[in-house]
Amino acid sequence: MTLLLIVFLPLLGALVPLATERFGRNLCAWSAALAPLISLGLLLYLTPAVLAGETFRFHQAWLPGLGLDLSLRLDGLGLMFALLITGIGLLVMLYARYYLSSRDSLGKLYALLQIFMLAMLGIVLSDNILLMLVFWELTSLSSFLLIGYWSHQSEARKGARMALAITGAGGLCLLAGALLLGHIVGSFNLTEILAAGDQIRAHALYPITLILVLLGAFTKSAQFPFHFWLPHAMSAPTPVSAYLHSATMVKAGVFLLARMYPALAGTELWFFIVSFVGLATLVYAAYTALFKHDLKGLLAYSTISHLGLITLLFGFSTELAAAAAVFHIINHATFKASLFMAAGIIDHETGTRDMRKINGLWKYMPHTALLAMVASAAMAGVPLLNGFLSKEMFFAESLHLEYLGQFWWIMPMLATLGALFSVAYSWRFIHDVFFNGEPQDLPKYPPHEPPRYMKVPVEILVVLCLVLGILPHYTIEPFIHAAATAVLGHEMPEYHIALWHGFNLPLLMSAIALAGGILLYTQRKGLFAFYERKFRKDEKLVFEHRVQRSVLAAQWVTDRLENGSLQRYLALFFGSALVVGAAGLWPLAEWTGSASLTPMDPVSLVATALLVIAAFGTVLIHHNRFAALLMLSVVGLIVSLTFIRFSAPDLALTQLSVEVVTIVLLMLALYFLPQMTPNESPPKRVVRDIAIAGSAGVGIGALCWAVLTRPFTPISNYFLENSVSGGGGTNVVNVILVDFRGFDTLGEITVLALAAVGIYAMLHGLKLPLPQADGDGRRWAREPHPPILSVMTRILLPLAIMVSLYIFLRGHNMPGGGFIAGLVTSVALILQYISTGTEWMQQRLRWNYRKVAATGVLIATLTGLASWLFGYPFLTSTFTHVHWPFVGDFELASAMAFDVGVYVTVVGATMLILAHLGKLAQTTHEAPATNEQGEKI
Repeated sequence: MTLLLIVFLPLLGALVPLATERFGRNLCAWSAALAPLISLGLLLYLTPAVLAGETFRFHQAWLPGLGLDLSLRLDGLGLMFALLITGIGLLVMLYARYYLSSRDSLGKLYALLQIFMLAMLGIVLSDNILLMLVFWELTSLSSFLLIGYWSHQSEARKGARMALAITGAGGLCLLAGALLLGHIVGSFNLTEILAAGDQIRAHALYPITLILVLLGAFTKSAQFPFHFWLPHAMSAPTPVSAYLHSATMVKAGVFLLARMYPALAGTELWFFIVSFVGLATLVYAAYTALFKHDLKGLLAYSTISHLGLITLLFGFSTELAAAAAVFHIINHATFKASLFMAAGIIDHETGTRDMRKINGLWKYMPHTALLAMVASAAMAGVPLLNGFLSKEMFFAESLHLEYLGQFWWIMPMLATLGALFSVAYSWRFIHDVFFNGEPQDLPKYPPHEPPRYMKVPVEILVVLCLVLGILPHYTIEPFIHAAATAVLGHEMPEYHIALWHGFNLPLLMSAIALAGGILLYTQRKGLFAFYERKFRKDEKLVFEHRVQRSVLAAQWVTDRLENGSLQRYLALFFGSALVVGAAGLWPLAEWTGSASLTPMDPVSLVATALLVIAAFGTVLIHHNRFAALLMLSVVGLIVSLTFIRFSAPDLALTQLSVEVVTIVLLMLALYFLPQMTPNESPPKRVVRDIAIAGSAGVGIGALCWAVLTRPFTPISNYFLENSVSGGGGTNVVNVILVDFRGFDTLGEITVLALAAVGIYAMLHGLKLPLPQADGDGRRWAREPHPPILSVMTRILLPLAIMVSLYIFLRGHNMPGGGFIAGLVTSVALILQYISTGTEWMQQRLRWNYRKVAATGVLIATLTGLASWLFGYPFLTSTFTHVHWPFVGDFELASAMAFDVGVYVTVVGATMLILAHLGKLAQTTHEAPATNEQGEKI
């Protein structure tokens, strides 16, 4: 339960700042920090046990049929990431309090940050790969909202869209890879997947599975060639950049590499894909960062480069490389978050992030300058800082790669080159911003230090850079050991993190990188000119161009297929279905099987004839809408009788109820439409439609003949055998709806409620001309509500309600149930509306049908959640027998509460549609009476 609280407390915390913002920004900030602070406290409470090697787990069945369970685990790797997510998240919240202007909604930012925090905690603590995917997609959606926080800015909207497109596409690849992993292992439980590494690597599907998983990781962590979305996500507020792009979102990809390491690593394919993608990202992004004039642009490309370094380390597939990768994840989060915050302070106090303008800030902001310089030195890998230690480990591991053979020297050479560029852009950050003359054309002049508490998060992180770099053995080494052990799946070999390992090749590589980086920066003018001539390009323009090309291609296809004709769409649909169906059935040798058909009796023959006549009649007289509606009602009635003939009374009641509601709905709609429709189909189209309809009819008939003349075992046997023992009801149909397939029913009533709200939104405020006569010029009756009809419906209303309650209460054991009862109630109520008018009903029945429909969905959902309290999967029902005095024994099933939700939803949704459609007649203006030719009468 502790793990569940750690993950979901930020969800509660997301609601608090929205409520407290009106009482002041300080209260909003403190209240927003409360939930993450509790999560962090719980993590710290569990930390000693996790560092000692213990793994905490939580398991709750959710959708076991799909393999999706609410399973969480806290091991060394999850602890490390969770501490980064909550710890840096709290610092970012404090920083944001002073960064955002009073025009921006602080509560909205805090709510989105905490939703994102929830998603990240869910990823790093999931013990079910499908659950991880749920949180993975939530990070994409919440980051979209965070990057586009300033939605009034075009750059923010485009950057958010680009990030969502790239990471969303990667998420789809990861979904496919996760499904393949579940197929190979036979489980979606991460513990079982990680233990089945040998089985996965030996499987024929390993290569495609690996590529799909890596695509998910590479897109999330902005690895080449998917790196371009991250720099354009810098249009987000700086607190968002400091959080998403240093400690959380971009770290999700490298976390996935670490988590899946025992299952997927250790092969040549893993080495070459992961290592070379990481290497290309490291060098290219480090080189590009040197030429960015925007502070956050430089930091964005440096982030990409360091993510490439971490990816490269995981690609090495050695124990110490995994430890170095874990160490650098921590180091990068500390110095990069502090640098983003420092960049935000500079932007906040100068009004610009252009390094060609913000020169000489040491004189104006010495405290901020000192903090930023220490963090930049850590990023460059200067000794006595944490970045130096992990960089040394990286250099050491690059020297021992068996897979490269005689070309072993390539990796250390390019690693040193990447580090050299890192020193160059770090030195540029220090020199150009804090020295290099005086500021030029600053929007805010003179700049000055920010509010005191705005610097506190930066100070904390910079102190960590120093402490971790000077005292690694006493501070960070236990966390690295626990996390690396979780990554490898076995104990780490003995190693030591220390400042000094003597004069060796890694130290020489560091010295070359430091000296070479500073030397490279001194030649920056020529390099800048060369870059502008040869390499400068705007990835956003390239992306937008490709998006526009995709839109034009889609428009071309749409124009060829879509012309606004429903007939054409149906023709294409049924034509395609006929082709696919024929291709599947063509190999069938014989159409007639060995089973005999049920003999035809006279009643069934007459009913079939009436059904055929009514169906043909509907088609032939469809120009007369009212007559066609009557013929269509005959079709529905015959279908209901057919259900009765084949012992399906529940289906018959449902069909009959739906027919009544549908006829009323169509009658209300036809009132505003012409009674006759023109003939718009030329002879060729009629021939085409007859051919398609005839072929479809023959095809369906042949398919039914082939199926019914062959022996088969229906799935109904299972439900018949388990309806009473498993669901406590003898009405199998109702038990299926509220028990066996309750999740489907919940989805259906949710869709029904949403559809009703959508129709309400379209009808609300709509004004239509009110017809005063029929098509032949006969005026409608002056009395819209005849007294006889009004009196009769008032008498029938209580009787109909009683019948509907009777149908509802008997539904679990006899024909009936919530859906049918809801339709009967709706018919009774709509008759009152028709007979007495909308105003008369609204004065006596003050129901908000939107809230009624929403309440029904809520009731049904809560009955599913209630089963969780007793340790059962979602929507598990139970039943018992109760004895009441004078009443006797009777059965009481929890599914009845779910059926109440169905009943309330059906009533609310149906009335929301019908009542507002009927209300149009009360809110429209009178139109002059016209004949079918549109002439005034």
